[in-house]
Amino acid sequence: MSRIVDAVTAVLIHDGEILVTHRQDFLKAFPGYRAFPGGKVDGADDSGLVPSPIWDGHDARLVRALIRELREEIALDVEQEPDLLSQLRHLGIALTPPPAPLRFNTHFFALELTRRPHLRPDPQEIAQLEWATPAQWLRRYENGELLAAPPTVAVWRALAEDIQARDIPGLHFETRTAFELPLIESIYGVRQIIVRSNTLPPAQHTNCFLLGDPQSHRVLVDPSPADDAEMERLCALVQRFGIHEIFLTHHHPDHRERANLMARCFEVPIGMSADTRARIVSRSGSDWLDGIAVHEYRENDVLCRWLGRPVRIIEVPGHDEGQLALMPDDRAWCLVGDLIQGLGTVVIAKPEGHMGRYFASLRKLIALAPRAIYPSHGMGMGGTHRLRETLAHRELREQQVLALYREGRSIEQMLPVIYADIDPRLLPLARMNIESHLDKLREDGVIPA
Repeated sequence: MSRIVDAVTAVLIHDGEILVTHRQDFLKAFPGYRAFPGGKVDGADDSGLVPSPIWDGHDARLVRALIRELREEIALDVEQEPDLLSQLRHLGIALTPPPAPLRFNTHFFALELTRRPHLRPDPQEIAQLEWATPAQWLRRYENGELLAAPPTVAVWRALAEDIQARDIPGLHFETRTAFELPLIESIYGVRQIIVRSNTLPPAQHTNCFLLGDPQSHRVLVDPSPADDAEMERLCALVQRFGIHEIFLTHHHPDHRERANLMARCFEVPIGMSADTRARIVSRSGSDWLDGIAVHEYRENDVLCRWLGRPVRIIEVPGHDEGQLALMPDDRAWCLVGDLIQGLGTVVIAKPEGHMGRYFASLRKLIALAPRAIYPSHGMGMGGTHRLRETLAHRELREQQVLALYREGRSIEQMLPVIYADIDPRLLPLARMNIESHLDKLREDGVIPA
């Protein structure tokens, strides 16, 4: 069941410009996103005095939370500067849509300022503060320069038309275009569709992406609906846009289940690596591809275009030998597939998995330094922090495995030490990861072959 938490957001306005924060890449929630200052309402906001008269008529609990968040995040104390605010208005509420396990019921407030105050961002949350007009923020979003959640974009769009707007179309998810499945466009032109799939817990969905400029080659990446009903919803959504090709990042079932049925339905080819094609045929039989043209892709091939820029293939073996990532030439974003997980840990399992090549693929993408990354499970995130964190985690695991091996521990004896808190259902997968670490240590000559 989803849990709903109240939150507040402050849209600070001065001289036609609005303040937007750049959230730190290492945050768990909306890492690297552009957002307005704000946060959760907590117990400390239940009581206390509320300054007046400009706050009159607004929920006192929300007002106290707003004042506290401004003080904590950007060192703006509106209680100590009563002449700073000239107008306060409630813009509306944005509720996080399902299937998110934690949903924020966020109240947006516009605060008109009489002057531009000196602000100091909290470095634990905010990398940068920046003032610009709503039209400038919107233009940067539509040029693919930044990550932003749909409510933030809705505010930019409304205020670009009227800086005094009191109603924000599209702020609440129920007022946006109603798609058959959740569709998020945190980077303009990268449409992320959250599809229920038969994947490994704790994940329940696999990201499917619609890429390609209008009036050009449009591609559906990794469709893997869990059942026929989910496939019908996905097909209905895709029909709105139209596609020329289906593309598979790798051969695992939670990335291509029913993709062949969809390819026949839309009468389009399927693109993949040669290794992925061979593994699908080996695992599912040659009839899985009956009647479907196959495009085989290699490093640096162009799949489609995004905002006029070529989107190229990057080979990233390790989790799966044939896995491919996608990135435009300006490195604005990268679909990294299962190199990382938004939820849980990546499994490196034989015969398709190889820990040494997995390390190399992580280092390869870190060196390419895309401005944002999308995993196959979970939300998009800014920077390469999660790739670097995953590599560091794997390096630590390798040292743990090596230390236990030198103590004479068997794999079964290593499991409860390394994975003490793991869901028992995932222990066989954890065992595979330990085996892959041992294989890498042998190949590196650290332990006897």
